[in-house]
Amino acid sequence: MSSNRYSRWDGSQSPLGPDLPLDDIVSAFSDDLLQGYGAEGALQRLLERGLPGEFGGMRNLRQRLRELREARERQGSLDDVFGDIRERLERVKDIERTELAMRDDDDARFKELTLDALPESPARQIQELQNYEFASEGAAREFQMLLDELRSQMLEQQFRSISDAMGGVTEEDLQRIKDMVADLNQMLDQRREGTGPSQDTFDDFMQKHGEFFPENPRNLDELLEVLARRAAAFSRFMASLSPDQQRELMELSDALLDDLDLQFEMDRLGRSLRVLAPDLPWDAPADLDGPPMGLGEGLAAMEELSELDELDRALGQDYPGASLDDVDREQLASQLGEDAVRDLEKLRRLERMLQEAGLVTRSEGKLELTPRGVRKLGERALARVFEQITADQPGSHDVARSGGDGDLIGSTRPWRFGDSFRLDLRKTVHNAVVREGPTEGRVQLHPQDFEIAEAERRTEVATVLLLDMSRSMPLRGHWLHAKRMALALHSLISMQYPEDHLSIVGFSDYARVMEPTDLAAVDWEPVYGTNMEHAFNLAGRLLAKRRGATKQVLLVTDGEPTAHLVGEEVFFQWPPAWETIERTYREAMRLARSGITMNVFMLEQDPGLVNFVDELAKLVGGRVFSLASDEQLGEMIVRDYMRRR
Repeated sequence: MSSNRYSRWDGSQSPLGPDLPLDDIVSAFSDDLLQGYGAEGALQRLLERGLPGEFGGMRNLRQRLRELREARERQGSLDDVFGDIRERLERVKDIERTELAMRDDDDARFKELTLDALPESPARQIQELQNYEFASEGAAREFQMLLDELRSQMLEQQFRSISDAMGGVTEEDLQRIKDMVADLNQMLDQRREGTGPSQDTFDDFMQKHGEFFPENPRNLDELLEVLARRAAAFSRFMASLSPDQQRELMELSDALLDDLDLQFEMDRLGRSLRVLAPDLPWDAPADLDGPPMGLGEGLAAMEELSELDELDRALGQDYPGASLDDVDREQLASQLGEDAVRDLEKLRRLERMLQEAGLVTRSEGKLELTPRGVRKLGERALARVFEQITADQPGSHDVARSGGDGDLIGSTRPWRFGDSFRLDLRKTVHNAVVREGPTEGRVQLHPQDFEIAEAERRTEVATVLLLDMSRSMPLRGHWLHAKRMALALHSLISMQYPEDHLSIVGFSDYARVMEPTDLAAVDWEPVYGTNMEHAFNLAGRLLAKRRGATKQVLLVTDGEPTAHLVGEEVFFQWPPAWETIERTYREAMRLARSGITMNVFMLEQDPGLVNFVDELAKLVGGRVFSLASDEQLGEMIVRDYMRRR
């Protein structure tokens, strides 16, 4: 029987493992989300860069692969790919000549002339020596070893471990290979025609020919992937050779595999693989540099380069249906080590982490932010603001009470983040005792036990937050901070001041009402125009519905108005036309006459903006806040809201 051990939850454990900092991951994801990349784009950016200091992203893994590839390319060249074959053939001929020199007969002299008349081409030498009767047993043995190795190298570019399976490729073994390739081609033909093969057919094939495939593929798709990748690597090797070298290699192949039926089946296999795997980099030459490599080294180097390219492509994720599951873990470990595999596993878990944290959900293949995710973004933004506030004003946290600051009304409720610590001690201890049951000695309090005393509620405050969404906001780096501030303010009001009401209006050429979910989904608008006139008009209509409430408008902008409405069309001009400025002032004064206060938060110090805002403040009696840093925006607006409440 299996057993499990449980321990008490202390708030530090993570169901996702101690090696993944969930808070930092959510924070990084949230920043990209608020930048306007959307849930899918934010996740992709997180996968690209990883979490610096914790684990690398796909960009880091791909960079390591590229550096490794460049190093591999410098380890050798294909300038003299047949050099080692020529050297071994010379050694065979030297051994044979030594034996012939000790013989004093006409046959020995004739053989010497035959050796001297051999062509320069290694392929043609091999072809003629195959019909030559060696006088030296040592030379014959050395030549046969060369033939076996070359046959293995030529066949292993398609079927790995041929020599391991057979102990060397002999003439008799070629028939077994030919039978296997013929059966394989029959299955691939069925795949191309869409008529099969069945899994049973594949299983029968593996039972008969499994010795040729040490990877032990489970189905035809896995076998096809292995074969096509190797065939593509060989095609790249051929493409990297000069025309003379290509011709020499083809002649060598003909000499080694002197079987027309086998050559026919191999050519047929190559054509099928190209059709069934068209996305592989067929015939793409490699730029190799360094000391000359032999044929075996060259084939191995090209297969390794192709493996690196395939890993890079899988990590790039820029093809239909891409998934990190496509990355071969064994290949990645062999090339970059186990640390790269660990980083990959963490990247694979990111989406599940965000889903379990409640931020996102995947529906019909699309990753979307959840309502709970929006609330979490707001809570995190508010927590950042509180960190800034409490850094220079200890205790200001406790001004946020959803129960109000008035007289106690005798009821209690559970404590929530941001509440003052006006604990009802009797109820709090009672909750702890109920939770823990009968105990001896001390009672341990947990945050969920806390119960606070409620007070009288304040009057309702209705706020319209006007957010500038024009092109200049992201260009100057303001947009992220503005959206984070809006989420923090929404979170503060919804959690701690439920009697209040907040409307968010975004404006560029037009103004429109935005929901909190929009803040995470929409980006700045790539249009010209800062239409404050329309924004003020919309704010007035929204606040007119909040009868009996104290009303205010918060304007966040980095520039003066440059657009106004002419009927339903937008008039834009830069520098601003006087008519635009005048119509904007007129809408602002209409707000003031309705008893609506206005606070302006300037994100820039342009003279045009400063002059406009100064005059606006005089006309409506509002306040102007000039920010030295965008980081102050959330702190200033939240602090001012809590102070006024």
